[in-house]
Amino acid sequence: MKKNIIHIITHDTGRYIGCYGAPVNTPNIDKLAKEGVIFTNYFCSAPQCSPSRASMFSGLFPHNNGVYGLAHRGFILKEDIPYLPKILKENGYKTYLFGIQHETSRDKSEKLGYQKVIKSKSMSCIDVVPDLLNFLDSKPEEPFFISVGFEETHLPWPFVENFDKNIKVPDFLPDVEEVKKDMAGFNIVIDRVDKAIKQIIDGIKRNNLYDNTLIILTTDHGLPLPGAKATLFDPGIGIFLIIRGEGFEGGRKINCLSSNIDLMPTILDYLKIEIPQNIEGKSLMPVLRGEMEEIRDEIFVELTYHAGYDPQRGIRTKRYKYIKNFEVRQFYFPPNVDPSFSKEYFKKLGYFEKLRPFEFFFDLEKDPLERENLIDKPEYKEIVETLRKKLIQKMKETEDPLLSGRVPLPENARVTPPWAYEPKTLWVGEE
Repeated sequence: MKKNIIHIITHDTGRYIGCYGAPVNTPNIDKLAKEGVIFTNYFCSAPQCSPSRASMFSGLFPHNNGVYGLAHRGFILKEDIPYLPKILKENGYKTYLFGIQHETSRDKSEKLGYQKVIKSKSMSCIDVVPDLLNFLDSKPEEPFFISVGFEETHLPWPFVENFDKNIKVPDFLPDVEEVKKDMAGFNIVIDRVDKAIKQIIDGIKRNNLYDNTLIILTTDHGLPLPGAKATLFDPGIGIFLIIRGEGFEGGRKINCLSSNIDLMPTILDYLKIEIPQNIEGKSLMPVLRGEMEEIRDEIFVELTYHAGYDPQRGIRTKRYKYIKNFEVRQFYFPPNVDPSFSKEYFKKLGYFEKLRPFEFFFDLEKDPLERENLIDKPEYKEIVETLRKKLIQKMKETEDPLLSGRVPLPENARVTPPWAYEPKTLWVGEE
């Protein structure tokens, strides 16, 4: 009997959940991790919602699948791209979408391969989960693939006036009042997500689907705070992945280096469905089966358009990271930083005025917070040159348009100009 699949994706959560060591209370997510498999060295292809999600379901880099910017701003998935919901539909699955998809305009979700799109009152888990539970209670035809997307934990977060002054903050951010204000709001929405996960699992069990359903829980990119989302630093590209089901059991921790371009081929391999040729993703099943310890030596990450144009490319191994910036930009590019108390704090520190270097190189073993740029250190010269060459070679192999200069906007796409401070400032057409 074919396995059902319920794929749950949050917005902008990174690895900031309890089972990844974050100081937040997520008991139901943590319980799922203890029953399933947790991937501890898992990254997204791009630190932004639409490009990351499109890579996750296509096995391709954003510059290859067409979604190298935000879907609601005019970046569209290419027509001929192999896509997970489409492939599963062609192999006998009933395919459903609940809540958010961020890979094309919302009125075109069916083009992604969803046979039915269930529209809730909002994209919050508060409204999406009851509709999902009603569906599961209706005894749907099996096998099914359900994608469930929540707007949580995207900003804005609730404002907490009297927050706990001892609240913990992410290690990549300063322990100051502005950041604590933000994290107090985050803790409210992540608690909401955690309770939603319990409701979903209870609904799956209530309908006797637990033993025959693969539950996948993940997110698209890092926290929407300075130094994470829309950057190629680890807080932007490091994401969580938890899978529970037959073959994904026992609370195992998988530490092999992997990217979310690997999720689609992993699922197809697990289901014994042919994996499309000419994709960049690799199946993780050989690692799950104990046949291999690693599927790759490095991952590649990219950023082209977010709110504004900030082209970057990067390569990361387990120890080192090299990032190349292709435009003159501030250290943190204001149009690509969501409004928050933390943003205003970093503005006061001058991060939106000083320019960023064109290249970064970090020794992650010695400097996991990526504080010291070692690009000019002679003792690392050979390693830097090796990674630099590998990055350019991968760009050539995948025909990255950035090699030819500025990547043009799609027709009628909207972009925030580079001198703007807020993402909501829009242009239509070229800068």
